[in-house]
Amino acid sequence: FVKFANIEEDTPSYHRRYDFFVSRFSAMCHSCDQDPEVQTEIRIAGIRGIQGVVRKTVNDELRATIWEPQHMDKIVPSLLFNMQKIEDIDSRTGPQSSPTGGVKEENPSVLAENCFRELLGRATYGNMNNAVRPVFAHLDHHKLWDPNEFAVSCFKIIMYSIQAQYSHHVIQEILGHLDVRKRDSPRVRAGIIQVLLEAVAIAAKGSIGPTVLEVFNTLLKHLRISVDLEMGDRRGSAGSATLSTSSKENDERIVQNAIIQTIGFFGSNLPDYQRSEIMMFIMSKVPVLGATSQSLDPGHLGDLGTRRIQIMLLRSLLMVTSGYKATTISNALPAPFLDPLLSPSLMEDSELRQLVLEILHNLIDRHDNRAKLRGIRIIPDVSDLKIKREKISRQDVSFMKKHGQQLYRHIYLGCKEEDNVQKNFELLFTSLALTTIELANEEVVIDLIRLAVALQDIAIINEDNLPMFNRCSVMALVAAYLNFLSQMIAAPAFCQHVSKVIETRSVEASYFLPETIFKDKCDLPKSLEKDETDLFFLTNKIAESLGGSGYSVERLSVPYVPQVTDEDRLSRRKSIVDTVSLQVDILPGNNTEDKVDNTEEITFEALKKAIDNNGLEEQEKEKRRLVIEKFQKAPFEEIAAQCETKANLLHDRLAQILELTIRPPPSPSGTMTITAGHAHYHSVPVYEMKFPDLCVY
Repeated sequence: FVKFANIEEDTPSYHRRYDFFVSRFSAMCHSCDQDPEVQTEIRIAGIRGIQGVVRKTVNDELRATIWEPQHMDKIVPSLLFNMQKIEDIDSRTGPQSSPTGGVKEENPSVLAENCFRELLGRATYGNMNNAVRPVFAHLDHHKLWDPNEFAVSCFKIIMYSIQAQYSHHVIQEILGHLDVRKRDSPRVRAGIIQVLLEAVAIAAKGSIGPTVLEVFNTLLKHLRISVDLEMGDRRGSAGSATLSTSSKENDERIVQNAIIQTIGFFGSNLPDYQRSEIMMFIMSKVPVLGATSQSLDPGHLGDLGTRRIQIMLLRSLLMVTSGYKATTISNALPAPFLDPLLSPSLMEDSELRQLVLEILHNLIDRHDNRAKLRGIRIIPDVSDLKIKREKISRQDVSFMKKHGQQLYRHIYLGCKEEDNVQKNFELLFTSLALTTIELANEEVVIDLIRLAVALQDIAIINEDNLPMFNRCSVMALVAAYLNFLSQMIAAPAFCQHVSKVIETRSVEASYFLPETIFKDKCDLPKSLEKDETDLFFLTNKIAESLGGSGYSVERLSVPYVPQVTDEDRLSRRKSIVDTVSLQVDILPGNNTEDKVDNTEEITFEALKKAIDNNGLEEQEKEKRRLVIEKFQKAPFEEIAAQCETKANLLHDRLAQILELTIRPPPSPSGTMTITAGHAHYHSVPVYEMKFPDLCVY
């Protein structure tokens, strides 16, 4: 049969069918003869027979019956059954290499793999799915998703063997199978997701096709399902902590980590324009206060489930944003992305805040300076870091004018959280430093100094009753940042003031410096004295030192107060509305008595006026509704008659106006005819008038 299959025929034979051969050769591939040598020979013969059938039929488009499901369901499992017997799987996962000798050809597993590669290489757009679906059935039937080494090996072979433009078909099939098996055990789902990761890793080098958004949508949906199952198991085991339940939770964590890995790898291989869309897509799924219906609704999962979904999605977003380099910061942080990212809903605990800051670092740091700023410390000489920076662009200046207050506010509120740990303060320091490097012009520098002084006031005044560790950590953060900033802007007097305060602290209050407060064992003070001004950075001295360097320091006298957002009023968390309502900039030289108070006194008359206005609006709405309803429901004759009456009045008035302008023409050659009238469904009145020359009305 193999010799017959190798004969090239000039004309196809339409009456010849190979159903019998497919069945017989497939059965031979599963031979279980008691004699191992005979068994191997029969299996090899079966594989060669299948290879002959493929070669004889696969290239003839008029005889495409070999690709029908009833044949593929026999051929593909037969090949996979023999491929499974090979011991060294990893040695065959790359692109096909030529056989090194005749011995390997006698190995059923190698022969089956070569035949499988040949079959897939000949698959076209229309029959690709028929060749891939039996693979899923075989892996399901033989429970090969856990462990999934063979499954990964199979799909690597598939991805390397098919034509590159068909890669997205395979990815779609894996996603579809993941949906089918969504209620299976966590380890099976994790095995399928791992296979998807390997397929995506190969497809990302070529054409991924239209499946980009579908991949992320499906993965995020399964992330939601996994968290749902984890929380359900946790609720079911409340009060009875069993080993099996704990194991289930750990297995769900494996699924979640596999999903995040896949999202991150896929996202990091996309071009920037697609990556920005995926960032927006993932951010739209994060459940925050006031979020759109697109977000992954935590529903009945409660606060713990919501937090779990938020953490998982932010971890995915962190991986996607890694290595992203936008030309302008407004491209990296558009308002629809920045607003939910900096939402108070994502400040509920320490881990969430860390993830948000790390995502910001990925997007703000366009010159790879973050590694040089790792860890919070007093840097003796910033020039040793060899920081890369460029002159701030006009677009970045515009971004800071529009969104700078949001960034300052996030840092300010982040410092006031009681559950902050060392990593939080390190990330806050890096955020301030990166903002200085990438986005700071003279105006932003003044704002950042105001912010730093306000952070110092948090620790000194302590209106929020923060623990002593937090207060000292905030003081250390301010010291580290002002030391960095003073050297970056190269203002000698400012540097001198900062250095003097740091030297005083190192002698009298070392717990106000990061090198001391973040040690494992640090003796904390019992209280902070407000009158120890030598230990604090003073606004008047900073203003005096910067004024000598040419900075406009009037705004330094205005204490920084964070903006209040609508979400603050809706949030369940302790809002800053309790302590501050708005920010007022009072510049020296302006007489505050001349200021007009824009706040309107709330009186009975004011309320009555507001109610009356609302009443008028309601009347207008009702009037518009009646007009629309009339045109929708009234008889046509009635509407036509009413319109005709109004049109006739307008027509008569127009005629009067035109009659006043009629004058005799100076000569026949300078005449023109104007036709004026109105068109009804039954009549068209016409007027002809002579004009001496062209007129404009």
